[in-house]
Amino acid sequence: MPHDAPRRRVLSGIQPSGALHLGNWVGAIRQWVAGQDRRENFICIVDLHAITITQEPALLKRRTRELAAMLFACGIDPERTTLFVQSHVRAHAECAWILGCITPLGWLERMTQYKAKAQQQKSVSTGLLTYPVLQTADILLYDADEVPVGEDQKQHIELARDIALRFNQIYGETFVVPEGVIPEVGARVMGLDDPTQKMSKSADARDHAVLLDDSDEQIDRAIRRAVTDSGRDIVFSNAPEKAGVKNLLTIYQALTAKTRSEVEADFAGSRGYGDLKRRVAEVVVEAIRPIRLRYQELIANEDELDRLLALGAGAARAQAEPKVELVKERVGFLPARAR
Repeated sequence: MPHDAPRRRVLSGIQPSGALHLGNWVGAIRQWVAGQDRRENFICIVDLHAITITQEPALLKRRTRELAAMLFACGIDPERTTLFVQSHVRAHAECAWILGCITPLGWLERMTQYKAKAQQQKSVSTGLLTYPVLQTADILLYDADEVPVGEDQKQHIELARDIALRFNQIYGETFVVPEGVIPEVGARVMGLDDPTQKMSKSADARDHAVLLDDSDEQIDRAIRRAVTDSGRDIVFSNAPEKAGVKNLLTIYQALTAKTRSEVEADFAGSRGYGDLKRRVAEVVVEAIRPIRLRYQELIANEDELDRLLALGAGAARAQAEPKVELVKERVGFLPARAR
């Protein structure tokens, strides 16, 4: 990229729905940290989205603070990335209402995630239906060029593009039409208790994942209890019975930055899976310890965490508030005048 080329703006959202784990860090957060100078990043902790499912208020507050602290501890730099809590920027809700008023009901009713979730509930909230409109507001307020998406969110980004184009057609060029992009993804880390399933922050089993705030002892215990097989070969293999060994080797490779052949050479002549687990646990402990210590400092210092979140909210408002004022002017609202 030429030195004078403008950085593309990226909007990422993450729900405060559970503790972050090794898979989150290796698969996504390390890429966010590494890309802070290549992209203009906005990371939004989407607490407004979280309440489409009933939340216990004290738990939601705690999880929001914990998520923010952990993201900072992982290396998100408030001087280079705008990390903020969604509900701290009122423009999100205001813009979502306006966009909802130009969004045909049929567009929302055909969303596959809505249909799937609605079938699982006796009563469906309006928020669940209009969730994608709020998501669209999140994106369009920041003139985001790119939005990292997985397969399950591609339809939502297409909707955001349709809403942006519809608004621009009705009221004149107002919004950047965003692109959904497949994010840079690190190693795919699987569950320690079930290496056929991706490591998840919503899983209940204690030995399913290594959490980023786990103690050295908890990390060691989880990895030593990881599912393997009855063999002895420590190699990367796609054979179903070797899924557990492959997962441990993938973790080791991700944290040592070695090639597959180098990783396999490290374990050539090994005494077995006990040795594999011991060495994987060692590299995981060394990687997570500084993150945990920084996280503990931030959680214990509410004033510092609040200061960092206020910085992020201020930077987000500086972009979002002028944008929503332009939107209001375009639809014909009277401007508020100071008296």
